[in-house]
Amino acid sequence: MKILLDFLPVIVFFVVYKMTGDIILATAVLIPATLAQMAYTWFKQHRIEKMQLVTLVLVVLLGGATIIFHDKAFIQWKPTIVNWLFGIAFLGSHFIGSKTVVQRLMENSIELAQQTWRRLNIGWVLFFTAMGILNLIVAYGFSEATWVNFKLFGMLGLTLLFILGQGVYISRHMPQQPNQD
Repeated sequence: MKILLDFLPVIVFFVVYKMTGDIILATAVLIPATLAQMAYTWFKQHRIEKMQLVTLVLVVLLGGATIIFHDKAFIQWKPTIVNWLFGIAFLGSHFIGSKTVVQRLMENSIELAQQTWRRLNIGWVLFFTAMGILNLIVAYGFSEATWVNFKLFGMLGLTLLFILGQGVYISRHMPQQPNQD
């Protein structure tokens, strides 16, 4: 559900773009959609995660620049910057604190060896880095419409595939429970 909520402004952006073919208008709608998403999150959880706040700031700044300068490059760079910031945060957690970001997010649900947590975290660092690069390849190597499609379907699909892969990896590294015969 959280992933769907996180992608809701992107879905709104996609729908407006598909209806109008205007990336500037779609960006103008993306900004209030992201603000509404944050307001809903605050109302339901009484908190907003740091990276959600960073995403909001980037949507407002880069989306605003896209609208002011009528230049789609600003909004096209946003997914890359967000992914790379996530990657930096996950990488930094290897050196700051005793637990990686992945461990802090998931340790209440599952038990894994420290080395497994670190590998999972590095997996996310590599994923975020690759997603940022892939976004730029699509933004500058393909049409605007292809980039808009990739932003919704490609990024969401790749993220879901990566999460599934992480699930398989986790299942192979969970402590074995003794049989209770």
